[in-house]
Amino acid sequence: MYQSLLNYISKYSGSSISLDEEEMIKRVFQPKKLKKRQFFLQEGELSRYTGFITKGAMRQYLIDEKKGEQIVNLFVENYWATDRESFFNLTPSKYYIDAWEETELLVVNSTDFAGLMAKIPAIVEMLRVMDDRNAIAMQKRLDATIFNTAEERYNDFLNHYPQFSQRFPQHQIASFIGITQETLSRVRRKSTK
Repeated sequence: MYQSLLNYISKYSGSSISLDEEEMIKRVFQPKKLKKRQFFLQEGELSRYTGFITKGAMRQYLIDEKKGEQIVNLFVENYWATDRESFFNLTPSKYYIDAWEETELLVVNSTDFAGLMAKIPAIVEMLRVMDDRNAIAMQKRLDATIFNTAEERYNDFLNHYPQFSQRFPQHQIASFIGITQETLSRVRRKSTK
């Protein structure tokens, strides 16, 4: 379970981790299991933990005024699940995060994570790379929402997130890319012709 996290840190930091650092990481990251639809975070709570997914799928969403779910993020293995603003700033979250499949994570609280950042340079470098990639991905999603047609958004989704298309239902994928479920159905029918 820990090996995928250690591999992720090494890959994204570009650094190897010493045995002592591995032990520090294993001491503070705790295994957690979530059943399908079990909450990891609810609106109004502080995001006290960040979780590295080792097995399963999760989603992050808002509830709009019509009680509809607006998908903000989808997560699968080797993704981090948290409300970053709430986690780092200790402010109440406006999001829900739940398990879409039975999910196994390694979780760490903000205090222990800050301790790891102070002691393990690879963690800091991993976060820098993650922040850069996250900013680029968010910019691309924003640009796609503004400039791309529904068909272009869906094709971009399939190219960049092929692992999501079989794990999440179409209405969640539609919400994630910012179109209606009906529009997604029309785009999918057109692309199969």
